[in-house]
Amino acid sequence: MVKGSDLLVAALEHEGVDQVFGVPGEENLDVVEALRNSKIELVLTRHEQAAAFMAATHGRLTGRPGVCISTLGPGALNFSTGAAYAHLGAMPMVLLTGQKAIMSSRQARFQIVDVIASMKPLTKLSRQIVSASSIPTLVRDAFRVAMEERPGPVLLELPEDIAGDEVEPVPMVPIHPIEIPVAHRAALDRAAEMILAAKRPLIMLAAAASRPRSTFGIAGFVRRTGIPFFTTQMGKGTVPGGTNLYMGTAALSERDYVHEAIDQADLIIAIGHDTVEKPPFIMGPKGPQVIHVSYTPATVEQVYFPHAEVVGDVGPSLELLADRLEGKLHNAKALLPLRDSILGRIADRATESRWPVTPQRLVHDVRKVIPENGIVALDNGMYKIWFARNYRTYVANTLLLDNALATMGAGLPSAMMAAMLYPDRRVMAICGDGGFMMNSQELETAVRLKLNLVVLILNDGAYGMIRWKQAVDEFPDFGLTFGNPDFVRYAESYGAKGSRVTSVDGLLPTMEMAFKGGGVHLVDVAIDYSENTKVLVDELRNRKLGGEPT
Repeated sequence: MVKGSDLLVAALEHEGVDQVFGVPGEENLDVVEALRNSKIELVLTRHEQAAAFMAATHGRLTGRPGVCISTLGPGALNFSTGAAYAHLGAMPMVLLTGQKAIMSSRQARFQIVDVIASMKPLTKLSRQIVSASSIPTLVRDAFRVAMEERPGPVLLELPEDIAGDEVEPVPMVPIHPIEIPVAHRAALDRAAEMILAAKRPLIMLAAAASRPRSTFGIAGFVRRTGIPFFTTQMGKGTVPGGTNLYMGTAALSERDYVHEAIDQADLIIAIGHDTVEKPPFIMGPKGPQVIHVSYTPATVEQVYFPHAEVVGDVGPSLELLADRLEGKLHNAKALLPLRDSILGRIADRATESRWPVTPQRLVHDVRKVIPENGIVALDNGMYKIWFARNYRTYVANTLLLDNALATMGAGLPSAMMAAMLYPDRRVMAICGDGGFMMNSQELETAVRLKLNLVVLILNDGAYGMIRWKQAVDEFPDFGLTFGNPDFVRYAESYGAKGSRVTSVDGLLPTMEMAFKGGGVHLVDVAIDYSENTKVLVDELRNRKLGGEPT
């Protein structure tokens, strides 16, 4: 005989799971014991939300679902933000939650919340396990659903009596590969005809283009067609930003310098665009034609309504499309003359020596200290726009940011997951002081796991992005400032190292020292956000389209 909890853990092992993140509770104790006797590592976090962010980031970086565990009620509800993060960001993950016994109710309604109902809008599938014998089938189905396009989170709730129930051994369900069909020939022919007829074509690389399975075919398509490209925030790194076809990143929806190329294009090939991202450009009745290329059909919105679609496995479909185009695109580089002026103006004042440090100088110095394959995980704040605009990426998934749910608190756990997956790479979490404090307790987890990780805290004593928008909208400065702990001593209290930057010339050497010292090292740096209004509002508002700022 075998317990339901043993079947669950055996099914996780069968799926190749080697780590489970979370905070178990009374209702999970059978599962915890099964994990103790397995090859799977239980990574105990200090809050369930952080565990969910870590599991989601595992899915984002590997394409395989990360797994997190919580108890019932309050613990399960703490997964909500992480589930939404994975759902909007298309990150495969499996959430395991506990529940009181369902065959009896000796504790009545104590701690019982309908987690299945609460999680249905935030997951691809939410299901309670009611039979121990069904566990291998339900786990296999959960992983299949989490991974199939569009990827996302799946929740399985295991009541404690089902976990402890003893049944006859049940075989695992075999895993078989599932190939995604390539796009239909007619769709490829139609898209090729439109591209061949275009006078000023442009490629956009978006969120779904960053799937680990996608990047090779996309890079080949750009190279073979010679069409310049720009990216959305979550599409950065899909094709190396060092190529001479890169035109920039649409960190804003309109009026930025990259929109000079977007507005002049008569055709945009939107590869992997998902409308959960804040719009990289606004479609209108007089705008360019748009071809949607992705794993799934386009979601038609007021600001996005493509004129043709190429739906299928993105990499192989683009190879077939490139076969129809290579060597025939005489207008491929029509927009390329705009490139130098766009990138030049974005890089303006990148080495300015003002103190506190400006966002442009921050991005410049971080890029210098991070190797091409190093990973920067951003929390959510004003700096995200600056890194999206100014930070050049050379390898896919080396700038982790969230432009879908855009939640605060995910930066540190995401960086921790990256450091666990890639211990030989440099990994940095960049957090505002507001977002950092939402999951700062995970410094203890990072120290306990002996991670090599640099955490850069941008200290302005406020919820800076909303404070900036409050000022832009001409509201009084109110309700968005706060006090902070001494971040250096705070880090040291967890057993991490801490440093404070006191001059702009000290930023780069302090970060370099932090990486070379190893372990968990927090760096506290003051930031001057006055550039937000100066550059992102006044300068862009006053510039002439296609020309120099006025």
